Amino acid sequence: MGLFSSDGRSRAQRRAEAKALKTKAKLEAKFDVKNRRKIQKARHKAEQKNLQKKLRAERKTAKQVAKAQEKVAKAETKKVAAEAKAVADARPLSPASVKRYLTVARLVAPIAAPIVYRAAVGARAQISALQAGRAGVSPEVLRQFSGHGAPLKARITTTRTALEKVVAQDASADAGDFVAAMTRRLDNLDIAVDAAETMSAAQRRTAHKSIDDELNAIDADILARLGVRS
Repeated sequence: MGLFSSDGRSRAQRRAEAKALKTKAKLEAKFDVKNRRKIQKARHKAEQKNLQKKLRAERKTAKQVAKAQEKVAKAETKKVAAEAKAVADARPLSPASVKRYLTVARLVAPIAAPIVYRAAVGARAQISALQAGRAGVSPEVLRQFSGHGAPLKARITTTRTALEKVVAQDASADAGDFVAAMTRRLDNLDIAVDAAETMSAAQRRTAHKSIDDELNAIDADILARLGVRS
């Protein structure tokens, strides 16, 4: 083989050309890679931009939907509240009805109050009279006491008054001893009536029956001392 190839180029020239082609290929590959990276970067940037735009649009839509739902919910709540108020106002003791009743009551009160007061006083007087009659005491004495044992308290007071008549009729020592003994019994009964106020209803009835029986016995003794025979 000769020093020159058949195409007239030397080996050095071919090497130089091959090197140049290799360098060119490297540059082209490098440029291609750079270009692909640039394109990929631009595509990624565009995708991110589109994604952000899409997210903003979705958030805006969601906000609009939520606002619309809230508006519908408020309207529905207002409707339900109005219906509930209408139903409540239709009831006899609804706030609106009560307000109307109170307005009427304020107008009628100045006229009705004296009538009601007189009726209440009259009713209390009748009740007091009935209780006093059952207890065998005057209504004035009965009104001095209150509580479940009021009639018994009134009877004890009336019995003490009767004892004063014994002293007025008989100033003897025997009469004084009798009055002292009866007074001690009445004092004990007075305490028993007060104690019965805190008892249960059944216990109080039993205690009152015992006190009533004792009062009947004392009354009988006083009448006998005064010379009154039944």
